[in-house]
Amino acid sequence: MIRVVLLCLIGWMGTSYALDLELTQGINAALPIAINAFNGGVQAEDVADVVQNDLGMSGQFRIIASPVQGGVPSVGQWSQAGAESVLSGRVQQTGSHRYLVSFELADAAAHGRVLLAKEYQVDDGELRALAHHISDEVYQKLTGERGVFSTRIAYIVVQRSGDKARYTLDVADIDGSNPQSLLVSTEPIMSPTWSPNAREIAYVSFEKKRAQIFTVSVETGKRRLLTDFTGINGAPSWSPDGRQLAVVLSKGGNPKIYSIDMSSGSLKQLTFGDAIDTEPRFSPDGRAILFTSGRGGSPQIYRLSLADGKIDRVTYDGNYNARASYTPNQKNIVMLHRGDKQFNIGVQDVDSGRVTPLTSSQLDESPSVSPNGRLVLYATHYQDKGVLSIVSIDGRVKTRLPSRSGDVQEPAWSPYLG
Repeated sequence: MIRVVLLCLIGWMGTSYALDLELTQGINAALPIAINAFNGGVQAEDVADVVQNDLGMSGQFRIIASPVQGGVPSVGQWSQAGAESVLSGRVQQTGSHRYLVSFELADAAAHGRVLLAKEYQVDDGELRALAHHISDEVYQKLTGERGVFSTRIAYIVVQRSGDKARYTLDVADIDGSNPQSLLVSTEPIMSPTWSPNAREIAYVSFEKKRAQIFTVSVETGKRRLLTDFTGINGAPSWSPDGRQLAVVLSKGGNPKIYSIDMSSGSLKQLTFGDAIDTEPRFSPDGRAILFTSGRGGSPQIYRLSLADGKIDRVTYDGNYNARASYTPNQKNIVMLHRGDKQFNIGVQDVDSGRVTPLTSSQLDESPSVSPNGRLVLYATHYQDKGVLSIVSIDGRVKTRLPSRSGDVQEPAWSPYLG
């Protein structure tokens, strides 16, 4: 039986996960930035740590080490150390559990010219969220692109004890901190996927000893049953406007892709034939669906045009390609790729068809692209446990998220929030 757990706010210090990110691979060809120690005690240090972790894992920044011991370097000293910009901040307590947080981003190459300066009044429970927001502000100012540090991730945690298992659908900050259990069950939970407004998650439940597709409100925990057909009910995927949900059903025989109208509940079959079709993902423009099919002899990626129903094969490199989705600009496709014997995360250039492996371990799976297209969240194994990792879209930066109790599986990156 499944139990719905209403989300509750956890104190911003909650866990130490955000401070335990492990950068497993980095690059030098990134924007060099210095982060001064924020003034204001423990809270200030923690805010600065969150910002440093965010920018370091983004693949766009290289954090410069302090050139002095026991003091705050000048802008000139930071510039000599190689920093092009310097971030400084302060956290000042203004009342019971109330803080004034200010920060300043300066151009080290232009003698400290201020690029960005802001201040915020927040409660202590909002400090972590504000730290991620500061990261977003800095990221956008220096790269011209929107940051993703205030988004969230969803994933499944499996805890086993003998022949029993406990499954939870968790949501957390993108650095793995502030985890909250949205659903708990003794039966499998699978395939979480965020709605475009990030208010709901669609998922597959086996609570009735058979597959069913539900949505659940991230704020309230309220659920809605969508499909309960005999056989497979799986792989839900939202359309960009949130009006449709693509799913896989086997109610007519072999697994096929259908769309569900979220207002009326009406069902429409989208693929036909004898092959197994699965893992649909809408294109960002809503005009097509990528899906996995064995219709060519081995699992490969195909594209279904929603305007005319035309289906084209997309992948030819590798003997197994699955779980595909476009990057937001639709210039690349991220997927589970096997070129020889290893399953890795790969990215395919849409125009050339060239596939570039992003990861190199043997058991990588379930890639999910960040809303700015710069990062890919995926599941892998480390020290005999299922864990989550993040890799930049060029494969040059890899970060492993902190280990949880149990195996972590099937991550999904949320859209932008708010």
